[in-house]
Amino acid sequence: MEKKPPVMPEVQNIDLPPQWKELVTASRSVRTKAYARYSGYHVGAAVLTATGEIFVGCNVENASYGLTICAERGAVCSAVAAGERDIVAACISLTGQPVPCGTCRQFLYEFNPDMTLLLDNLDHPGDEAPEAVCLADLLPRGFRLEN
Repeated sequence: MEKKPPVMPEVQNIDLPPQWKELVTASRSVRTKAYARYSGYHVGAAVLTATGEIFVGCNVENASYGLTICAERGAVCSAVAAGERDIVAACISLTGQPVPCGTCRQFLYEFNPDMTLLLDNLDHPGDEAPEAVCLADLLPRGFRLEN
């Protein structure tokens, strides 16, 4: 019996938010501050709130990998610490395929399943717009608790 590869749902590109250039610049800038002592995998992230504020985060690794903080979660925690919870977009910048891990997808989903994700691959030219996708397309049926 021939084994067929799983059929992946097609992710649709969506419109870039008006502040996409500032979001990309912030994400790329904070990436240079990543603490990636073990993997060498430097990641930057920036989140845009409904009030127009941008908050950043970078990955911070730990010898105990489970304690590592991903860039996306760091950016969201910075926003929440400043009193912002309505996140409308996030940018993830790195060299290679910039798709958030499953943990970060669920973490972002908590704040807005329909947020725009900008997937900024640094292997592409600097003036090229990143791929824009909806978080819900990357995490269909994300976990929610209803109060």
